Amino acid sequence: MVELAFPFVIIMILIVAEAIFLQKIKKATINWPDIIFNLNSGHLMLWFFRGFEVFCYHFIYTHFSFNLFVDVPVILIWIFTLFAWDFGFYWEHRLHHTIPILWAIHVLHHQGENFNLSLAVRNSWYSSLASIPFFALLALAGVPTPIFTAVSVFHYSIQFFNHNAVTPKLGILEQIFVTPNHHKVHHLKNRFYSNSNFSGSFIFWDKLFGTFKTLPTDKTIAYGSHGIKSQNPFWASLLPFMKLLNIHYTPSTSGYYRVPNTLLVSGGLILFCLVLCYVYDYGYGYQNPNITQYLLFSSLVLGSIALGGIAEGKRWGIITWFMLCCCIPLFFIILLQWSALYWLLFMGLIAMHGVITFILWIKGQYLAI
Repeated sequence: MVELAFPFVIIMILIVAEAIFLQKIKKATINWPDIIFNLNSGHLMLWFFRGFEVFCYHFIYTHFSFNLFVDVPVILIWIFTLFAWDFGFYWEHRLHHTIPILWAIHVLHHQGENFNLSLAVRNSWYSSLASIPFFALLALAGVPTPIFTAVSVFHYSIQFFNHNAVTPKLGILEQIFVTPNHHKVHHLKNRFYSNSNFSGSFIFWDKLFGTFKTLPTDKTIAYGSHGIKSQNPFWASLLPFMKLLNIHYTPSTSGYYRVPNTLLVSGGLILFCLVLCYVYDYGYGYQNPNITQYLLFSSLVLGSIALGGIAEGKRWGIITWFMLCCCIPLFFIILLQWSALYWLLFMGLIAMHGVITFILWIKGQYLAI
């Protein structure tokens, strides 16, 4: 399913290219472990729930739709959906900052302290689930699923662009569209500013409903959000709910080792490439799933958790990563005889990465923290 995997390829290339540009040309300090966490914070779990969101939308559309657009020209349906989707996103986003359980889902996105393209993909595992009730209204109205998904991709692409750290002010476009200049305000650590500029693509929603703000003139701008943070995507997604339920637990983030950024970044990129291969083969994964798919899915999710453990300097992270990196190619290539070139390439690379990571650890090459 190349049409689903290709956007992920573009996203990964742009994220890495921007980081290299900022580091080499702009001489900015780049937090590479943070970028890898952002890439791995959602990926397959987020993809799984995004598929569930589309599944729910299509179910409502086919069983409960009022069919309000039966005699409406297709071009008008597209125009309506373009604005209605963004209107729905505005209120979804605004309520995420107002209702505690929705904020528990959304806060992970705001915990990123570096404004760059990777921040756009930093999300809770459960973020797509929260979108279902907001866009179900479009399904009830009778907007066909293909139009809904296409418009969603268009708006999410704009939102991805609006997290870049390179684009200057865009002149007259600043009056109509959400731009990086607007969205930086939304990611400021000061809640006075972060509780504004909720729009996804069209900035006039904020101006219409009184939630528009501009960047402060103070040059000491800080991004992020207060709260317990973790490099482990499992804990990062779960901790806000535990706080909401007054469950007091703080996972240790002080480890014993510091793995070189080169090793952490390369592992994260290889794992992300395997995720792309999964998307290419299985799409959303809801059509005739089998035990092989379940095993691959679980292995890749566990891989992202193991990388989080490595980023925090944990022994279990290194050991789990090594075991996964060896077991995945042994099972799928040797036992199941998968022969597609992309699986051979990236499973081979991840096996090499796991072995190198483990050997360097055994030899005591990682600095104690």
